[in-house]
Amino acid sequence: MTTVRRPPAGATRTCPHCRAVILQSTVVCPSCRKHLRFAGGAGGGEGIVPTFTPLKVEGAIKHPSVGEAWEYAVMVSITNERGEEVARQIVAVGAMQPGEQRKFSFAVEVFTPGGVAGGAADSN
Repeated sequence: MTTVRRPPAGATRTCPHCRAVILQSTVVCPSCRKHLRFAGGAGGGEGIVPTFTPLKVEGAIKHPSVGEAWEYAVMVSITNERGEEVARQIVAVGAMQPGEQRKFSFAVEVFTPGGVAGGAADSN
């Protein structure tokens, strides 16, 4: 009998395709969306998929057809229950010329062992 060992919660690895840091238990890279050959833990298990998405925000910015270019920075900040910042990262930067538009989407996906939501539900 083969015992499949799960990685510790929060353990990370690097995606072999795009080099993003991802959860070790992931079978599809959330950044490049490519399947990973070594799925899940040491036994080649199924890995996990998001159980629920408690937060999803979408929005757009449209530059008027007149004026100078606008610059933007997409920044994500995570704080703990005491309000202390535990992570802060600029995801992307760019510029918009007059008449251009950008759409942004941000989501927090929660992964639970066995795919069972821990009392929280989708907000959308």
